[in-house]
Amino acid sequence: MNEVRCTKQDGQMTIFLTGRIDSGNASQIENEIMGMTEGYAGSELTVDTEKLEYISSAGLRVLLRLRKSFSGLRIINASSEIYEILEMTGFTDMMTVEKAYRVVSIEGCEIIGQGANGTVYRIDGDNVVKVNNNPDALDEIQNERELARLALVLGVPTAISYDVVKVGDGYGSVFELLDARSFSKILATQPEKMEWCVQEYVNLLRIIHGTVVPEGKLPDMRETVMDWARFMQDYLPGEAGQKLLKLVRDVPRSDHMIHGDYHTKNLELTGDEVLIIDMDTLATGHPVFELASMYNAFIGFSEYDHDVVKRFMGIEPDRAAEFWHRSLALYLGTNNEKRIKAVEDKARIVGYTRLIRRSIRRGGLEDPERKAEIELWKKELIELLEKTDTLTFTSSEIDLEATVENLPKVLAFVEKHLEGTNCSLRERMQLDVAVEEIFINIANYAYRPETGRATVRVEVVEDPVEITITFIDQGVPYDPLAKEDPDVTLSADKRKIGGLGIFMAKQSVDDIHYEYWKGRNILTLKKALS
Repeated sequence: MNEVRCTKQDGQMTIFLTGRIDSGNASQIENEIMGMTEGYAGSELTVDTEKLEYISSAGLRVLLRLRKSFSGLRIINASSEIYEILEMTGFTDMMTVEKAYRVVSIEGCEIIGQGANGTVYRIDGDNVVKVNNNPDALDEIQNERELARLALVLGVPTAISYDVVKVGDGYGSVFELLDARSFSKILATQPEKMEWCVQEYVNLLRIIHGTVVPEGKLPDMRETVMDWARFMQDYLPGEAGQKLLKLVRDVPRSDHMIHGDYHTKNLELTGDEVLIIDMDTLATGHPVFELASMYNAFIGFSEYDHDVVKRFMGIEPDRAAEFWHRSLALYLGTNNEKRIKAVEDKARIVGYTRLIRRSIRRGGLEDPERKAEIELWKKELIELLEKTDTLTFTSSEIDLEATVENLPKVLAFVEKHLEGTNCSLRERMQLDVAVEEIFINIANYAYRPETGRATVRVEVVEDPVEITITFIDQGVPYDPLAKEDPDVTLSADKRKIGGLGIFMAKQSVDDIHYEYWKGRNILTLKKALS
């Protein structure tokens, strides 16, 4: 049955098309539409094609003439088949065309993830849907899909939405996540996997923070935090407010990725692969901004009411605090409690700033309990500002171009981590030898004939003191340890040229290990220090 009807609401007209539009009826349908729109003075016209089954070139000409009469023509609820025709013929470039969305119910579905802007539900064994908090979130969903694609291209393991659906009065993105379980659920049901979760959590965090983002692709988190600090000027004592602003302003800009909402509900284990979801908070910036949001998720939000973390994350407060502490220690590559606490305090400054602003903007000062919560955070923030001179800290990683010219930077980076370890001159020389040989090997061979980036990670643990240095590159797969050691007992005229560098590195450390993992060459040196 072919039918044309129209409605008017708030002065806006919508034309509803049903059935088919082809060469046999296109002229009649066009006359009906022109009769309905006669006297309509608006420039905007909506054509609802939810029940349109077929459209030929004759029907497209009807739409084209409508577009000439109404510059704001918009087509909505186009089926996949209708949308494909409109896209193929260039109509999607001439006017707004919105697809019809499959309807999905989340009634009775398990919540497997939750972030700042949405909740993830398991809808069947293979698929999940992330439902946005904002019911009018189509632009947000499209933005997140683009950000997820960018992250995946840059090497960050994440899920890509393959469909947009209608969920109640709002919208959601559908992902294929086979039997996915969030890290929060694993921690709650399998306490013995705490160490594994911490290791995987930090491994992925390092991948994210080691990812260099092309200029202009992501927002600068420093600018966002500057806005938070400006907001706080009216709610902190004068000197404290000004110091907060200066501390944030002094944080150097960075082109490295941060997730922005990195907690255990946003990490999913699907099969044997760990994926990060909720990508709409991606930005660039210093790691302190990431650590601030992590602190808030595990501790900050629940400092006044300890049950908050249980309700949101599904983890007991003491377990959440343990996970945060162990993750921070591993991320920093140290078990020195003084250093861990110093970095945590820097993260808390940014974290409290965000919490206070968020609560005030949501009417927290008008609610006695929430006002008490704000006062608690404010007291902690002021105390931290009094004793903090910088929000930056020495990272356990350096990411740079793998070139011979950058060797001095790598050596200086390692030397910085040896400060305070009582490392002997002999041990320093041995480490310099090993570091130089491995880095030069990457610079000369990993990306030949081009160049690429390398990450050098340094971790120092105490009691007993041991240093671990890890080299990571994304060059051609190559295990330098597979090559047979040279016979150093041979005379000079019988010696083969080459192989001495890696041999010297082996002799200079206690342990050396290579693996190829997720497109990365990873070589690790370990040495006990006196």
